[in-house]
Amino acid sequence: MGKFSTFSKGLLKENPVLKLVLGTCPTLAVTTLAFNGIGMGLAATFVLICSNVLISALRKVIPNQVRIPAFITVIAAFVTIVQMLVKVLLPALDEALGVFLPLITVNCIILGRAEMFASKNPVLDSALDGLGMGLGFTLALTVMASVREILGAGTLTLLPGVTFQIIPQSVDPFGIMITPPGGFFIFGVTMALVIYLEGRKGRKIKLEASCSSCPAAAGCPGACEGCDGKGGE
Repeated sequence: MGKFSTFSKGLLKENPVLKLVLGTCPTLAVTTLAFNGIGMGLAATFVLICSNVLISALRKVIPNQVRIPAFITVIAAFVTIVQMLVKVLLPALDEALGVFLPLITVNCIILGRAEMFASKNPVLDSALDGLGMGLGFTLALTVMASVREILGAGTLTLLPGVTFQIIPQSVDPFGIMITPPGGFFIFGVTMALVIYLEGRKGRKIKLEASCSSCPAAAGCPGACEGCDGKGGE
């Protein structure tokens, strides 16, 4: 797997939230404001990169019998660092995320990447994997939080005190969107959209590969496997 593929797979193809359905609890809980989604995603990205790098560097030292406790210890150390930084620099974000910030320690996305990738691959690849998965997580949270906030409150909050009025105040927003049922609805719609786009992309690649790239396409009778007999149309 190339370096770019290692990084990019977490953005959409293996997006931890929308394709692998991991980290659902914080995804639904904190995506009531765009700022919360961005903050949670970036905090998790920092922990992903740092823990992946350290676990990869120590993968030949950590005994297999205690690898999970060791991984959790490494992850918890970086989560503690993030939590202290957020408390000092962004107290509003710390208050908004609440218990979900320290619970990054047991986030299945981070522990899963440590077990499935970082413990088996070199440091650079592990860093790229953590960056890609973290940005994919951030992207999913930001999109969901933005949609929920705009529809549910009519605003878009990007930073503390920086709020844009998107829907005029004279229009009543759909308040249900910032409640748990609204979160599940937006989550489902976003997942369905990603799957639909992936399906269209895969179909296009398959058709191009079956006919357009075939050296015998001009005289093809449509007998090749996967060919519809219409020249890929």
